[in-house]
Amino acid sequence: MNPNNELDVGRWADDELAALGPDGEWEPDHRRGLALLRQQRGKISGRRRRWTWVVAGAMATCLSLMATPVTRAFAQRCLSACVSGTGWVRQFLTSGTLGPIPSNVYVKPGDRTMAPDFELKDSSGKPVRLSQLRGDVVLLNFWATWCAPCRVEIPMFIEFQQAYRDRNFIVLGVALDEEGWSAVRPYADAKKINYPLVVGDDRISDLFGGLKAVPTTFIIDRQGRIAATHIGLCQKGEYEGDIKAVLNERTTP
Repeated sequence: MNPNNELDVGRWADDELAALGPDGEWEPDHRRGLALLRQQRGKISGRRRRWTWVVAGAMATCLSLMATPVTRAFAQRCLSACVSGTGWVRQFLTSGTLGPIPSNVYVKPGDRTMAPDFELKDSSGKPVRLSQLRGDVVLLNFWATWCAPCRVEIPMFIEFQQAYRDRNFIVLGVALDEEGWSAVRPYADAKKINYPLVVGDDRISDLFGGLKAVPTTFIIDRQGRIAATHIGLCQKGEYEGDIKAVLNERTTP
């Protein structure tokens, strides 16, 4: 089973809990779980050891639920919470010690591939070419005004642009709205987006292998290589961990 694949998770839960009936009322309580973790945090030494116990405990809880006459929906949502929440929990456990760390989609410099180059126009008609941003770390975000998860992420990107702009970092947003600037411009003005935007199309999507979803966000290093690919809505800490990791890399020829 691939724990990052929702379809695999669903099939596995179906196989294990086929005889159980669903109940649509229960939802995982991340805040209460983190409060319990906070109480125990000081009793376990070592970051790696803490992380191992948290994951083991979370998965053990899910497995114990499957052995009791609880609903299929309860167990499946618990499993989803264990899987999807691991990045958040990992970030929580390391906060105040190491700070943001690279996410699980971070690619080591030697294994990276070049980002496809493209040229699109900004709201003033000025051409923006990705390759002209070499030397900067680029957060390349494919989004649309009608995309709810995209709208959740935009305030994060505004913060990143403000926080890291003096470190040769730039956010570049590629809007995929069919209405083009007539939809994008008023939205950008209303949200006070402080980074450059361009409007893309299917051709740009095809250059990146066909986008599976929006938002899709690439972290591109100073040499123009893809250092991380985030598909769908992500936690702020995941982005920030990758951004800081790439910003702190030494430039290599």
